[in-house]
Amino acid sequence: MTTPSAAASGTFLIGGDLPVHRLGYGTMRLVGEGAWGEPADPTEARRVLRRAVELGVTLIDTADAYGPEIAERLIAEALHPYPPGLVLATKGGITRQGPAKTEYVGRAGYLIQCVEMSLRRLKLERIELYQLHRIDPRTPLEESLGALRQMQEQGKIRHIGLSEVTPAQIVEAQKIVPIVTVQNRYSLADRRHEETLAWCEEHGIGFMPWYPIAAGKLLKPDHPAAQTLARIAARHNATPAQLSLAWLLRRSPVMLPIPGTSNAAHLEENIAAAGLRLSDAEWVEMKAATQS
Repeated sequence: MTTPSAAASGTFLIGGDLPVHRLGYGTMRLVGEGAWGEPADPTEARRVLRRAVELGVTLIDTADAYGPEIAERLIAEALHPYPPGLVLATKGGITRQGPAKTEYVGRAGYLIQCVEMSLRRLKLERIELYQLHRIDPRTPLEESLGALRQMQEQGKIRHIGLSEVTPAQIVEAQKIVPIVTVQNRYSLADRRHEETLAWCEEHGIGFMPWYPIAAGKLLKPDHPAAQTLARIAARHNATPAQLSLAWLLRRSPVMLPIPGTSNAAHLEENIAAAGLRLSDAEWVEMKAATQS
């Protein structure tokens, strides 16, 4: 049996100079429920991270709010010293008060501290991609991004991205600092951010969809699209989850899916989606079946 490889998903240049395989890995599911607390199986969590790299993943997405702090620590425990070409993308700007309980904080002093602490936990001298986890409505964008720009000028950040934003917000942000990626919720089952994706594609900005399989929504038998997906999946000897990832990769050349899991077998299943090739008719049929 052929070993799956994320390399089959193709390559994207983040910021025009940072190559990554388009199918990456997201670490939120490595930690406890609601992104709170230690993983149920720390040994397996570290094994998943090592296996992701073995399977060709070169983009690992994390955040200081996952745990909090635990996902970043696990990455360093499992992978440091890091192999050449591995890009660690992290985020700051969210505080966590408990399982699934968050508050946005965009003050300059706080974000500078976030960057410094992520550098320490990840054992890095520079973070290749640092993303503002959310725009804080109580803090001027100039202050938040000005802090990240300062860290970039000091050589502690290479590139800067945003999360959960509109095209208008990206335009405003670009007046302060170059933005190279956007991380918004998007999947075959949830295409609420089509406008933002189209804007990113037009401007060559990487689009990192979180919840890329919609937390299994499409996998439930009572979903209206279940029969269509099951039929196409059987044709490819694949699963509906794999089809969902293949659909995303075909949707746009700037798409960088980051499916997460805490299980090595599930990880291998996700990475195998990089090699799936949907026909034009199948892609359109899947889109139509899941149109909300």
